[in-house]
Amino acid sequence: MITKVSTTKAPAAIGPYSQAILTGNMLYTSGQLGINPENGELEGNDITSQAEQVMKNLGAVLQEGGSDFNNIVKTTCFLADMADFAAFNAVYSKYITSAPARSCVAVKTLPKNALVEVEAIAVVD
Repeated sequence: MITKVSTTKAPAAIGPYSQAILTGNMLYTSGQLGINPENGELEGNDITSQAEQVMKNLGAVLQEGGSDFNNIVKTTCFLADMADFAAFNAVYSKYITSAPARSCVAVKTLPKNALVEVEAIAVVD
């Protein structure tokens, strides 16, 4: 069975996709940008501000899907500039402490010209 997961505590999808999909005991999140769900705008114009909001959004989607940061098994992180790697890691490591598998790549452009996007795969207990 496939269940679409949606919460108003994270920004609504800006395209034809779900915030997350739950199938069995696995939750697959879509990439989260640093968009403040209250006003629909990117939170700040620096990597730290946007990364903080990304993690809040990701946490809200994980919670709605019945999981949390400790149950993440894989993340994929997209940075607009690899020079932001250390600053991004400083924020990421405050939220995700279980050291799941991870890929982190630089991309040419992210939606809304965001600086960071993170998606996750997590187990639901």
